[in-house]
Amino acid sequence: MKPTAVRTIARADRQTIEGLAREGVSTVHEAQERSGLLQPYMRPIYAGAQIAGSAVTVLANPGDNLMIHVACELVEPGDIMVVACSSENTDGMFGELLGTSLQAKGVKGLIIDAGCRDVRLLSEMKFPVWSRAVSSKGTVKASLGSVNIPVVCGGALVNPGDVVVADDDGIVVVPRQTAAAVLKAAQERSAKEEKVRQRLVKGELGLDIYNMRGKLTELGLRYVDKASDV
Repeated sequence: MKPTAVRTIARADRQTIEGLAREGVSTVHEAQERSGLLQPYMRPIYAGAQIAGSAVTVLANPGDNLMIHVACELVEPGDIMVVACSSENTDGMFGELLGTSLQAKGVKGLIIDAGCRDVRLLSEMKFPVWSRAVSSKGTVKASLGSVNIPVVCGGALVNPGDVVVADDDGIVVVPRQTAAAVLKAAQERSAKEEKVRQRLVKGELGLDIYNMRGKLTELGLRYVDKASDV
């Protein structure tokens, strides 16, 4: 496909996005049938950030951040920029100056399947980034890619406007069309887990709450009083 920058994309509604942020990556991942998770090598540059937003996608060439600059013009407040590379790369394609630009535009954070630099400064700014690597290796601005096309980032398909949820547990992508249904399922899962949590606090065991004892017997587990009885 020819290099293309799409100006207008559809986005999920704000209440759904905020709700998914509150539920967090692990719950959302489970709620959408354990799908949409990016590879665990994609890690936050500092702990404690928890965000969700609409994906503005970027396809860049390795070691070249020109298209990130193009995408800075197309983002809207509340978005998350998602950067994929045309081949595997760990160069430091994003740093504090780009972070300043995105923060000024109201962008919630960045997901980049390449390297990030200026980690200390970005952390002080409280601009969250999840990246494949941390690297001071510089980049050029020389070749075209695309903005707001489907990309594969961290092993997951991300379409423009999909909801991206990111926290210390990782990153999960929720298709925009199913975001409201996934939020409902995540909230139901959280409510169910809260009931289990209260039972665990009272001293009940997961073995009994989840009815695992019959399964243990079926699998052939036997209990003995002493090791010498084995």
